[in-house]
Amino acid sequence: MVTSRKKISAFTVVNTLIMVFLMITTVYPFWYTIVASLSAVNKGGGFQLLPNQFTLDAYKLIFDYDLVWIGYRNTIIRCIIGTTLSVFFTALTAYPLSKREMPFWNFFTNFILFTMLFSGGLIPTFLLIKDLHMLNTIWALVIPGMMGAYNIFIVRNFFSSIPAGLEESARIDGAGWFCIWWKIILPLAKPVIATITLWSLVGHWNAWYDALLYITDPNKTVVQAVLRKITIENSASDVNAIMSKMENKNQVATKSMEMAMVVVTIVPMLITYPFLQRYFVKGIMIGSIKG
Repeated sequence: MVTSRKKISAFTVVNTLIMVFLMITTVYPFWYTIVASLSAVNKGGGFQLLPNQFTLDAYKLIFDYDLVWIGYRNTIIRCIIGTTLSVFFTALTAYPLSKREMPFWNFFTNFILFTMLFSGGLIPTFLLIKDLHMLNTIWALVIPGMMGAYNIFIVRNFFSSIPAGLEESARIDGAGWFCIWWKIILPLAKPVIATITLWSLVGHWNAWYDALLYITDPNKTVVQAVLRKITIENSASDVNAIMSKMENKNQVATKSMEMAMVVVTIVPMLITYPFLQRYFVKGIMIGSIKG
């Protein structure tokens, strides 16, 4: 019995090698961060695949630092409030813009487009936040970026693709515009809602610059600002505050502590993303069937 062997083309070999190389260059920085965070003093640096002198002391110090938990709490609150308001008002604004028969449609569309191209500037925005007495409040982190023009246009285009007959049938049955939007349009828009939810959630979790501008109270800071203080600024007061909790300070390297803080801030998004991604795919299937 003669069995035929399928020949592997040169393109397949080269393509596979390139993909493997790209995968390694993408994954290794994350792996190195984890390995360095588990390595003892003066053992980090260079190319590492496994921890040198394995230790969890860096994580113990990080979790014993009160400011980390304060930042976590404030960041979670920010993500919940900011993402909820962003998705709600973005979808609410996009719905009437999907109706070209709306009065002053061109004006509102161009007005939102203008904000996409030009901003009010950093100093005027800061002065406005200050005059509104929003400094050192969660609202200074949520309201300025609550609605983005790009997200509005993405959602508007999706709403425009929904058959108008569904809305007409609901109107005949006596449903109002808000009822139609809430009970008919939004369920069909799960793919795009999941998309902007993911964007908003990741954006709020990773944000630190606005906290640097508007937040001076350490009890209202966010976790990314804490990460920046420990890693980039390498604030002596923060490092000493953490290291003072350990009897033998030489057991943990500063670099290991920095890497441990990076891992602590990354893990929640790595855990959350697969669930949102699965919901996103499910929303696409529902939208494709019913749309």
